[in-house]
Amino acid sequence: MFKTTIAGSLPKPEWLAETNKLWPQWKATGDALLQYKSDATLLWLKEQEDCGLDVVGDGEQSRQHFVHGFLEQVEGIDFENKVTMGIRNNRYDAQVPQVIGPLRLKGRVHKFEASIARAHTHKQLKFTLPGPMTIVDTVADRYYGKGTNEKEGRIKMAFAFAELLNQEALALEADGVDVVQFDEPAFNVYMEEAADWGVQALERAAQGLKCTTAVHICYGYGIKANNDWKKTLGQEWRQYEKIFPSLAKSKINQVSLECQHSQVPMDLIELLRGKDVMVGVIDVASDVIETAEEVADTIGRALKFVDRKNLIACTNCGMAPMTRETAIAKLKALVGGAALASERYI
Repeated sequence: MFKTTIAGSLPKPEWLAETNKLWPQWKATGDALLQYKSDATLLWLKEQEDCGLDVVGDGEQSRQHFVHGFLEQVEGIDFENKVTMGIRNNRYDAQVPQVIGPLRLKGRVHKFEASIARAHTHKQLKFTLPGPMTIVDTVADRYYGKGTNEKEGRIKMAFAFAELLNQEALALEADGVDVVQFDEPAFNVYMEEAADWGVQALERAAQGLKCTTAVHICYGYGIKANNDWKKTLGQEWRQYEKIFPSLAKSKINQVSLECQHSQVPMDLIELLRGKDVMVGVIDVASDVIETAEEVADTIGRALKFVDRKNLIACTNCGMAPMTRETAIAKLKALVGGAALASERYI
């Protein structure tokens, strides 16, 4: 049977945080918040297991945002004086913290939720971290770019973040995590930079890991700004074409990409021949629930360009802004479609 997994995030329960938002506010503080985060992590582990997923995750229940959840444990970042900045090539504005000094980890970042997840599931466990280039695109630099040009500052800062990510990734591996995935939506925005130095920074973040390594590259969460941007990309989305050759040469084991209801030419997967490919078969930009047949059909199209043993069925992106009911229904469709595809494409 084709393995199944999620890209990363899952909806937060209403007792934990605001619902249907990408940057939700917590509903509690202190010890109560920690308990709620723990409970939400356990809830989603059980839901994923009940749906039949092979590789499960914590659903990013302890993070307000997939990037800022990491940055909160980094010295040299000013969260008190956030500034408004255009991110993803000015696709939308966001309130971002400022980098004001040398970057260092304050300590472990995700041990709390990783330990809870590892202790409560026998399934393979995947844990997600933001990639270096995407972090750089989600902070305002007031330190690394001083005395140099903007590009050199971005590269220097990316590798500084890569070192910190590597420290946490190695610790997560020691916690018992089976797959460490780095999320790099910025790769689909700054394609030439991604091929030039982005993949190198990614490999630095994954350096020394013996567990499975992965990178997730999508066209963004199912929010209006991303959906509007997609409408400007034409009939064929060929961003992956500029990135995949560099990734194919890298030591990263798995690549996650967006396929369902997208304009990505499926033959671009051929550029990753030999890698494990997490094929996005669930559309996170729509509340319409896929049928098992639709999921199986997408898998069938992908099989023309990726070996059966290397295909993993996945969601297009994170599901944080969705309702819990919709997310669960889509996860069931994911597993059902993978099972049907396993019967069809023996």
